[in-house]
Amino acid sequence: MNPRRTLAITGRLLAQFRHDHRTLGILFVTPLVVLGLFAAMLGGDAPLPTLGVVQLDGGPLGPQVAEALLDSEAVAASELTDVNAGESAIGDGTLDGFVTIPSDFSTSLGTGTVSLDVRVEGTDGARTARIVGAVQGGVLAAMQSYAPPVPSGVVAPSLPKLDVAVSYRYGDGDLGPLDQLGGPFIGLIVFFLVYIVTSVSFLRERSLGTLERLMATPLRRPEIVVGYLLGFGLVAIIQSAEVLAFGLLVLGLYNAGSVLLIFGLLLLLSVGAVSLGIFLSTFARSEFQAVQFIPLVVVPQVLLSGIIVPVADEPGWLQPISNALPLTYAVDALRDVMLRGSGVGEIALQVAVLAGFVIVVLAAASATLRREVA
Repeated sequence: MNPRRTLAITGRLLAQFRHDHRTLGILFVTPLVVLGLFAAMLGGDAPLPTLGVVQLDGGPLGPQVAEALLDSEAVAASELTDVNAGESAIGDGTLDGFVTIPSDFSTSLGTGTVSLDVRVEGTDGARTARIVGAVQGGVLAAMQSYAPPVPSGVVAPSLPKLDVAVSYRYGDGDLGPLDQLGGPFIGLIVFFLVYIVTSVSFLRERSLGTLERLMATPLRRPEIVVGYLLGFGLVAIIQSAEVLAFGLLVLGLYNAGSVLLIFGLLLLLSVGAVSLGIFLSTFARSEFQAVQFIPLVVVPQVLLSGIIVPVADEPGWLQPISNALPLTYAVDALRDVMLRGSGVGEIALQVAVLAGFVIVVLAAASATLRREVA
């Protein structure tokens, strides 16, 4: 092996990198941006779970329990008038749960057992655990302060047993991480793979001259873009059906909504990925450059769409960015349908945003389509 010839190849490669500013940015800038976003999302303090308190007990202990919960540092608690108000607040996302202090709470002390009903939203196991722990701690603190002082040398009587009955608005209390993340990850897989296949395939059409020959015909640019969209879209339909069937039938993901609605959301997300792939391939001159858009387009959406950390738990300055990403609305819609059983009317905003994204990117792809070979 000739060292000079070997080093000549190395030098040529380094020279190419030196003149390729996009690749240098991907190698040395993108990792810092991605790690910075990841640290910003996980480094801050998550908002406290929101808890409503329905106080029905007029005895001496009920108000103390309510006051202890309202002053708790483990939850953000507020007073509610009745159970119906709590149900409505959980339904519209205002509360993560509420606790009902029954009318016989104080009188039940003599039986040795006191009972509380806790109603939770149910799709976030961590928040549910924090709410139940805060309720147990608040009741224990109230009972300890309510008990009369015991003289020195006298054994203090044991506190009554606390029975906390937890019920769930959504799910059955057994939703695991796979159930909570399964729907969003199905959307992510479809979006990522369809984008990759579309961008590389469309770029290959341009580099082989096929696109240039099509544009030399009477075909208009929107007709060409929509034609490619339909072709890639048919493949995306099959892929979406396969991924969804595997998730529901093989993995057994929890689903409380319409399978057809989930499939429709995946198709809409696929069309968005196809449109984005066609549009961004216009700015690439090789398959390598097309792949370079992944850290710029796909990775930030994965981090900021709420799949890893809920958007509401992100730092305030990151939330507007998350709310501008199409994948965020797809994640919200899939989660609402699969975990909460939402219908079309309840996810109308997410569907409208995704449809608007498809229209805008399709128009941009038609406007930037060039005749010359890249």
